[in-house]
Amino acid sequence: MTAPRAPEPFDAGGNTSRPAAVTHVWYAAYGSNTHPERLGHYLTGGRPPGGRRDFPGCRDPRRPRRSMPLLLRGRLYFATESAVWTGGRAFYDPDADGELPSHAYLLTLSQFSDIAAQEMYRDPGEDLDLTQVLTHGRARLGPGRYETLVCAGRLDGHPVLTFTAPWRGTEVPPNPPSAAYLRHIAAGIGAAHGWTAHRTATHLASCPGVHPRWSVQEIADLLAPDRPGAGPAGPPGLAE
Repeated sequence: MTAPRAPEPFDAGGNTSRPAAVTHVWYAAYGSNTHPERLGHYLTGGRPPGGRRDFPGCRDPRRPRRSMPLLLRGRLYFATESAVWTGGRAFYDPDADGELPSHAYLLTLSQFSDIAAQEMYRDPGEDLDLTQVLTHGRARLGPGRYETLVCAGRLDGHPVLTFTAPWRGTEVPPNPPSAAYLRHIAAGIGAAHGWTAHRTATHLASCPGVHPRWSVQEIADLLAPDRPGAGPAGPPGLAE
């Protein structure tokens, strides 16, 4: 298992010069897309087995050029209500104390733009203008969930980007995630980082919105391999 890396920190002071043209970015996935099987639905399109929604896919459906485990500065939290999974959605608070295990995928700009569009319930097909996010570290593309771009730094010469909500984790009421959603995220962490079920459960139980609904032991029980529904399956292939 590859040792996780951390991005070179982003200079929050801003940059007055226009960023150089970007052809590839690291997409730091921290929710259900942490699992490569789930990410594949956004790349190739179509309806996953048992799914209720067709994904348009990316203009470039090729697999990521590289992938690696990544540790982001900040914290995972659960809030709002998912119409698919039920329970809270996973969001990233980059300003919170803590560390978040994610899965970094090296994608073309068009692939990242099309995945972001699908997460935002927009039609893919147009490259994002990264000027603001690469200059200031944030770019708010809309008021809702997953409509704020975040630059977490750089890795091997490429920017590390992800998307989240515009609010802080402390600014919205917490909402515990469903069992299926927790299993799916846990499977992604396991695929990327190789963590044990207990370590994964301990991490997830510490995320705002999870406790007191879910204890470490209850989450670990969800991840037991002999438990029906354990693993990356869960509500099939729908956006959070």
